[in-house]
Amino acid sequence: MEIISVFEIILLLSASALCIALVIFISRATNSVKGIQDSLLDISNQIKPLIISTTSLSEKLNYISEEIKDQVYIGKNIVSEVKDRVDTILDLEEKIRGGFETSIFEFIKGLSAISNGVNAFWNAYKRK
Repeated sequence: MEIISVFEIILLLSASALCIALVIFISRATNSVKGIQDSLLDISNQIKPLIISTTSLSEKLNYISEEIKDQVYIGKNIVSEVKDRVDTILDLEEKIRGGFETSIFEFIKGLSAISNGVNAFWNAYKRK
């Protein structure tokens, strides 16, 4: 029975060693998981302000782009109004110029006709 008792003792010691090794392994695994958990918590805490600042930046960019759109729209309207007024002024200038040119040409024709009449009268008077 001595051999069986020795084997039982060796078996019990081996089982005890395995239990101790298992406890140590589980302890190390738990510490590793806790370290990973702490790292993820730190990353999460650092990402929250980044997300907040990114959201704020996005809102500000949206506001700025809307303001730019409004300013561009106002600029287009101003350019359109100026163009319309310049076109109106140019049309008025052409009408005035056309009116003066027609009137002046008619006046010159009248003076020319009077001049021709006076010349004809003097030529006829000199012949008599």
